Order: sequence, then structure tokens, then C-alpha cells
Amino acid sequence: MQRPRVRTATSAEEAQIVDTVVAAFAADPVARWCWPNAHEYLHNMPAFTLAFGGTGIAHDGAHCTDGYSGAALWLPPGVHSDQEALGQLVEDSGAASTRGELYAVLEHMASYHPSEPHWYLPLIGVDPAHQGKGHGTALLTYALERCDRDRCLAYLESTNPKNIPLYQRHGFKALGEIQVGSSPPLVPMLRTPQ
Repeated sequence: MQRPRVRTATSAEEAQIVDTVVAAFAADPVARWCWPNAHEYLHNMPAFTLAFGGTGIAHDGAHCTDGYSGAALWLPPGVHSDQEALGQLVEDSGAASTRGELYAVLEHMASYHPSEPHWYLPLIGVDPAHQGKGHGTALLTYALERCDRDRCLAYLESTNPKNIPLYQRHGFKALGEIQVGSSPPLVPMLRTPQ
């Protein structure tokens, strides 16, 4: 099997990148904890994707495989998620019963971010129709080559325990676990340059 080809996506491809991420996270434990109803998930996940990782698109941090089967949104050192948009989304769409827990999860996530310059991977996903074909590996390899070349840390939070072995194979190490109230666990992971 030939390894999927990866390239940096442009802002003109924003919709395709978002669609891939939305499809990929449809069964993600944390995403579906936030929006358990299918309609709520499909309505809110595109805005969440852009608020959480979309700022990377303008900084060469959006990557995709052929046909948009897989997509990743990386934030380079010094570039951050759109906190205002994230806060508004939580207020507008989060269930009142879990809103406080979600804010606490986000605070814990922020506390694990390295203080040193690092590339942050808020979102990576593969369309379920193309999972198991090497798209996730290709996307990680593509970005981590730059991290290694630049001698820069890479950081992420795994929201799905099934993905942890993939990240570990690429050199990420778990830093702990984030779990608040009824939230599923998230695992913050750090990778030093290799």
C-alpha cells in the first residue's frame, strides 16, 4: 500500500479541511460529550474546528492528504486558538449541565501546554471511510519532520484513547490525564524533537 501524500492546505480549502475534521470526530468521546445530539454536533463542530484550530490555516499549519481523506490543523509557536470564539461557542451551544465542567477541562488543557515554543496539534482526523489506511501516520510524519528540523516541541491532547498508540509510535509521551465531572478523559502528550 502506497503511503498517502500530504501537502499544506491553503485558506481556499478551509471548508474541505473542516468537513474532514467534522466527519472524523463524529464518534470522538469528548466531541460527543459536548454535543451528544447529532444535530447539535453537526451544527457546532464546524465552528469549534475553526475556533480551536483554524488560526493555523493562515500560518501553514493546515495539512491534508489526497482527496481530503485526512486533515490536521497545527498551531505554530506563538499562534493560539481563538479564545473569544471558543468561549462564545461554549456559552451558545454547551449544555448548561456540563458547561462548567467544559470550562474546567479547557483550563486544565491550558495548564499542560509547554511554556517553551512548540507546535500545537488541536485537531487531526481521518474520514471514517479512509481510516486504517495510513492517513494519520502520514499527517503526523509530515508535520513532525518540520518539528525535528527546527528542534521544536510538539504538543497535543488525545481525546480518544484509541489514538494514543498512534501518537506514542510518533514519539509523544503522556503527561497525565484530564477528567472533570462527567467528561471523558483527555490525555495531554508531548514530543521532544528527534
